[in-house]
Amino acid sequence: MASSINASTTAGVVTTADTSGVLNIQTAGTTAISIDASQAVTFTNSANLPNTFGFKNRIINGAMVIAQRGTSFTAGAASLDYTLDRWAIFEDTDGVCTVAQDTSVYPVGFTNSLKFTTTTADSSLAAGQRVFVTQRIEGFNTADLAWGTANAATVTLSFWVRSTLTGTFGGALENGSFNRSYPFTYTISAANTWEQKSVTIAGDTSGTWSIGNTLGIQVAFGLGVGTDNSGTAGAWAASNLQSATGAVSVIGTLNATWQVSGVQLEKGATATSFDYRPYGTELALCQRYFMQFGKTSSYEHFGIGVAQTNYSTTIMNLPVTMRAAPTFSYTGSLSGFVVFDGVSILNPSSIIADVMSLNVCSLAMAATGIIAGNATRFYRDATSTVSLNYSAEL
Repeated sequence: MASSINASTTAGVVTTADTSGVLNIQTAGTTAISIDASQAVTFTNSANLPNTFGFKNRIINGAMVIAQRGTSFTAGAASLDYTLDRWAIFEDTDGVCTVAQDTSVYPVGFTNSLKFTTTTADSSLAAGQRVFVTQRIEGFNTADLAWGTANAATVTLSFWVRSTLTGTFGGALENGSFNRSYPFTYTISAANTWEQKSVTIAGDTSGTWSIGNTLGIQVAFGLGVGTDNSGTAGAWAASNLQSATGAVSVIGTLNATWQVSGVQLEKGATATSFDYRPYGTELALCQRYFMQFGKTSSYEHFGIGVAQTNYSTTIMNLPVTMRAAPTFSYTGSLSGFVVFDGVSILNPSSIIADVMSLNVCSLAMAATGIIAGNATRFYRDATSTVSLNYSAEL
């Protein structure tokens, strides 16, 4: 170690500069911060790193605060179903399960959790059966990890978890082609108790990993995964895996629950403090993949348009640029939507997407009797829970 050439002490903090040009700030005789000649700053305890170093957490909505689609869901059969924003569930078992945004039980520092509940158990999974909760991360947000190259970076996954069951649980990280997987395990020691876990994973130097707007990394928490999609924990495999061999099956126990919050995936070998982002920022990040209008706001106006013979066209400017041109759908009855041409209040008989781009969409509403050439307003009525939905999920 280079010798100290200058030192000063203030309130128990020692500052030294050594002959190599490194400035050290020490507390209780231990270096806490070092600044080298290029002005690079190193924190000895990475848990003390400020929360302002860019997009530290690659997980979006890790605190489970955004829920545009709703707060309670029943998993579909053999399909990927989105629940809380950016979080989806895949269920292909003989059991039945639900996912909910839980606001009654959560770890300290949070206000929500994602809660999985087994409502019909499947205690004997076939080899190809599985259920897992997942977030799919866009390649643009993981490109700097350089996975698939010799420079692949190490990452750490950390989260708070709670379950009615105890034992060794499993999960996995996967690529977008689902042919490279890293199964991991974590242990829940006490039932119905929040425990914080972290898993450090050396980056994959093999395989193909997206660096664009397609699926970069899938983070999966296995909640009952058959042998075809489970593998040895702690190593990369050329397989489609969502859990570790022998992990606890939550779907196998009736009324069993599993909850998670504070999920963070970050570069480096150490879990650091959770990256709290402003609510508006988190919502905008979610809206890149899904956005919903209506549902809860009476007379919410969607846009201004123009009437043509028996239909009206409305242009909607989306609040954020979406990942890709979205898929349009609506929920609820058409009778809950209103087109007003300045004279008549009409309910459309159909709504279709006319033109879709990353941030603008054109909707065409069939409305018999509308006055061609008139300006129109398109909105929802006072009582219906209808919505317009735009999805560009991975």
